[in-house]
Amino acid sequence: MKNLTPRVALLATGLALSALSSCNLTPDQAETVAPRATHTADATAAFKASLALRWAPVHYQDTDVTGGHGLSGKGDYLAAINYDGDWSGTNNWNNLSRFAATGHGYYSVVETSTHWFVTYAFFHPRDWTDNFLLYNLDEHENDLEGLLAVVKKDGSTYGNLQAIVTVAHSDFYSFVPAGSALQANQEDIDGTLSLESYNGELHPVTAQEAKGHGLKAYPYYKLNGDGLKYFPTAATAEAPTSADDRDVKYKLVDIFAAGGLWEQRTNAALFTSAAGGFVKSYGNGGANAPWAWDDGNDVPGRGELATDPAKLVNSYFKNLGAFSLTYLDNKYKGI
Repeated sequence: MKNLTPRVALLATGLALSALSSCNLTPDQAETVAPRATHTADATAAFKASLALRWAPVHYQDTDVTGGHGLSGKGDYLAAINYDGDWSGTNNWNNLSRFAATGHGYYSVVETSTHWFVTYAFFHPRDWTDNFLLYNLDEHENDLEGLLAVVKKDGSTYGNLQAIVTVAHSDFYSFVPAGSALQANQEDIDGTLSLESYNGELHPVTAQEAKGHGLKAYPYYKLNGDGLKYFPTAATAEAPTSADDRDVKYKLVDIFAAGGLWEQRTNAALFTSAAGGFVKSYGNGGANAPWAWDDGNDVPGRGELATDPAKLVNSYFKNLGAFSLTYLDNKYKGI
């Protein structure tokens, strides 16, 4: 350095000494002194995992123990897409009787300067019926339905949950917490989002129907007799003890994890094409990956709930406050 005044030189020296001394701080102390690094891939993935866990739903799953195709309720258990040890979509129906179905939930995070958008998806190897007259006609192998959580950045670590939009078959439904300032825009608001305390934080509460597994905010679907209650975790995937188990853990899995669902989009054993339709060996109809979810009656296009959520939310709601449509992070679009 040269041409510094004594005061400026003293300040520069002090800053340098401060930086050196921080190397001797404990991790907790260093976190307090300096902001956490957020620009490495590992740090970003870790934050996304924490954000997804923070807003992951407490999830009810109705079960039905009637009919042979439901396997005494197991047909309604949440499962990993590769629950049977492979990424083939044409053996999931038959393998369900042979392998455990442990709770998994898939997620992805998309970010703008004003919001995080977290997509969650829940997989079932069977979409089934207990009406033998409709076997094969109203059933299909592989089922994936879920929701979008709209989280506004407010200066806190994980922001504020403004709304969710859920997937029930070929229709989307929107729900907002009580007292929300959001108003309906091009689509109706379909109900009030319930929240439940879990691990000291309020989480949205969602539910899926038995057999067909449409998903809405609880109690717009609810348990009818037997049923399961799943709680989100970062690492624990449990199998229910029965079709009426109200304390089951499900594990969150990043859609963009190495070797994960997004990388499998070109796997012809799982998808008909990279566009995201699941293959099947049984049944009529089918399911899609989040980047192919579609409500044909709504303005946003196929897959945009996951791939262009800002556009979808801007279409669904008014009075959003500061709202950006420009993505800072969107792996679906290569950003």
